[in-house]
Amino acid sequence: MNAAQLMHALRKVLGTQGYFFNKDEEMVLALMESLLTNKERYGYMACPCRLASGQREQDKDIICPCIYREADVRRYGSCFCGLYVSKDWNEENIPHEYVPERRPPAF
Repeated sequence: MNAAQLMHALRKVLGTQGYFFNKDEEMVLALMESLLTNKERYGYMACPCRLASGQREQDKDIICPCIYREADVRRYGSCFCGLYVSKDWNEENIPHEYVPERRPPAF
């Protein structure tokens, strides 16, 4: 599977969940490529914007989509990476604010 195929497969599910990919398709494809790299490296698609340990149990909170996505999109209209966004975010109906890291620093 390549980045475009992954994006296409995930896009089918996103709409039913109320999420959208960032309208910047070049960025989305780069993140898809990174997810595939992490899958090859670790055996799971760890968030490409965070440092994964390579230990699935330790990284379960950052397996994409991470457990922080819902709260980030609800509060900021975008997840930490900017991969998943709300419709209002893509349509620029809400400000594009910096999304702070929610993952505890112990990781």
